[in-house]
Amino acid sequence: MRMGDVRRIGAGFRARWRSWSRWSRTARVAGVVMVLVLVSAASPVVLLRLADVGTPRADVRTRGHDAYWIGHRWVDGRATEAEVTALAAQLAGTGVADVFVHTGPLADDGSLPADLAPRAGWFVAAVHRAAPGLRVQAWLGDLVAPTHDALDMANPQTRNHVAGAVTQVLDLGFDGVHFDLEPVHSGSPDYLAILDRAHALTGARGVRLSVSAPQLDPLPGLHLVGAALGPHGKFWSQRYFAQVASRVDQIAVMSYDTWMPTPELYSGYVARQTALALAVTPPGVDLLMGVPAYWAEDYGHHGSAETVPAALRGIRLGLGRTAPDRQNVGVALYVDYTATPDDWAAYRRDWGSDGGVTRR
Repeated sequence: MRMGDVRRIGAGFRARWRSWSRWSRTARVAGVVMVLVLVSAASPVVLLRLADVGTPRADVRTRGHDAYWIGHRWVDGRATEAEVTALAAQLAGTGVADVFVHTGPLADDGSLPADLAPRAGWFVAAVHRAAPGLRVQAWLGDLVAPTHDALDMANPQTRNHVAGAVTQVLDLGFDGVHFDLEPVHSGSPDYLAILDRAHALTGARGVRLSVSAPQLDPLPGLHLVGAALGPHGKFWSQRYFAQVASRVDQIAVMSYDTWMPTPELYSGYVARQTALALAVTPPGVDLLMGVPAYWAEDYGHHGSAETVPAALRGIRLGLGRTAPDRQNVGVALYVDYTATPDDWAAYRRDWGSDGGVTRR
């Protein structure tokens, strides 16, 4: 099109614009704005739906680096030797290499009350007898400030107490420490300081430091929007995720409670989260993607959408597209006291491998 043609078209549009009434002009502008808003709102949905398109690669299955969050009853005196034997049988032949047993919570001053887990040492020894090679990590968590009036990571004495809690559980024979401090804001230097100190302690014992991590920004800078709307840590930037991952041996993305309303959108969302995490997790660090083996129905979690099969499909799609040959990637099932036989059947069918898996 020539410049003269463009000028003639522009003049014609201006003439028509002037001929419209003020109401007509306003209505047309409003219509254009509405179309733009609808397109903007629909774009993420379309992208997530597209992320769910395709068939997962047949060779993208467990690599023997999976994990299982299990509850407090295992260490507070309620569990029996027979139950530990049954747990070992349940996990035999799967890719589960680590169990994160709830050993906390930490007190708000960062310490770990000794009477919370009186049978922790017994449980670790019982698992080692029943399932040699299965690692048992102490799951230590708490709510943190400033979102909550709780554990203040900025307080040096609190950080000292957290370090003491790490030493305390390692003295009981645990194979590692798994932190679940929530919500940690993206960019928090105090959390990095806690991890640096904890990693020095676990490294000196030759055991693992592991963390739960929130989801990564689905859109660049989304964590900043969240921070502006309220004090929470729903998302981390990729940069901060990488800083955390570089300080640990294992990082587990809590890829659930996503607000997704359908299995297809949830699967696409998890595929995207898997790709984002893979892009910045150091090669020597294990990446785990969380799988919701529980049911809830609220604004943040739709049980009919966030299912084990949908999560595993998304993980397989994301891993297959991004890093299909990477071996130190796994899934982490949450949690033992809500997981059903159907959840485990889906795990074995959609993620397990024929003939069992050697733990690493």
